[in-house]
Amino acid sequence: MPIRILDVREITQPISSPIRNAYIDFSTMTTSLVAVITNVVRDRRRVVGYGFNSNGRYGQGGLIRERFAPRLLGAEPGSLLDETGENFDPDRIWAALMRNEKPGGHGDRSVAVGTIDMAVWDAVAKIAGKPLFQLLAERHGRTADPNVFVYAAGGYYYPGKDDLALRGEMRSYLDRGYTVVKMKIGGESIAVDQRRIEAVLDEIGPKCRLAVDANGRFDLETGIAYAKMLRQYDLFWFEEAGDPLDYQLQAALAEFYPGPMATGENLFSHQDARNLIRHAGMRPDRDWLQFDCALSYGLCEYQRTLAVLKDAGWSWTRCVPHGGHQMSLAIAAGLGLGGNESYPDVFQPYGGFPDGTRVENSIVTLPPLPGIGFEGKADLYVHMRDLAV
Repeated sequence: MPIRILDVREITQPISSPIRNAYIDFSTMTTSLVAVITNVVRDRRRVVGYGFNSNGRYGQGGLIRERFAPRLLGAEPGSLLDETGENFDPDRIWAALMRNEKPGGHGDRSVAVGTIDMAVWDAVAKIAGKPLFQLLAERHGRTADPNVFVYAAGGYYYPGKDDLALRGEMRSYLDRGYTVVKMKIGGESIAVDQRRIEAVLDEIGPKCRLAVDANGRFDLETGIAYAKMLRQYDLFWFEEAGDPLDYQLQAALAEFYPGPMATGENLFSHQDARNLIRHAGMRPDRDWLQFDCALSYGLCEYQRTLAVLKDAGWSWTRCVPHGGHQMSLAIAAGLGLGGNESYPDVFQPYGGFPDGTRVENSIVTLPPLPGIGFEGKADLYVHMRDLAV
């Protein structure tokens, strides 16, 4: 019997938390959880691919249920298969999802498609009987390396959280094997943030590194003021100082901040990535790119983004995706990216690694689980499994 997609199911779930960054709080944040159900059976179980969108963007249930899922389910089944007819072709599925969509307008649409795309790739790798990172490495003629650099993202503003609590949080990350940690800035005055930064640097010591993230909060004047303050410290990076589409601001900051900068998590297409490289003064010898496939139309589009970077002379090792999820971990391992974000304590159960996975010297080793490996994370899989019943 020809293989086909039987159903696409979505549920919008809260990932609410009282934490905040410089721009938003997460008290009403949601995410879309998606199951792509196929008629394929492996190891006596029906193959179901799972996906969800990254934190920072809301769940996209309306777009998924009303526009993209019907479009996929209405496609001629054979048009979604690869040349062998024995597996799905993610690029053909992506094209079906985007049929009758005008160029531009990247935003919530890119999140909806990226969520389904994640589930499709999970299913494709499961049907192939391989971890996604191995499947990707083979398709790109690479040797798969399951070892991925990860850093611990936290340091959010929280009601009643003082410098002592911030130090304790960062110490807990070091105790769990991380050597690079990240904290939020821009949500208080520059003097308060400088005090917080120095408290963390004092806590982690010279053998570990600190990155700071302004979440796009600053105008040019404020960004320059922070750059002048921050450049006295040996930071891992200074992240997303201004609006993600203000390429001129990003370029201007390079004149005041010689250290590494990072941005890209709120750019949602390969065209946006190309404009960033062309106009934002990003420096391929030191800066970092944080495009998140789950927010930017998925892995199909992410591979087009990587092609843009290669054409512009950028190494893929300068990519450390935002989001802290297993999909980007698989991409990092399969395609040789520079690493991945990690959320040890927040946005659970969607962040993190399969159960029993350890971080050592900021390196995590992916287990050889079929697909993305969601089944290996019990607190996440219980939600996924219920969606597929």
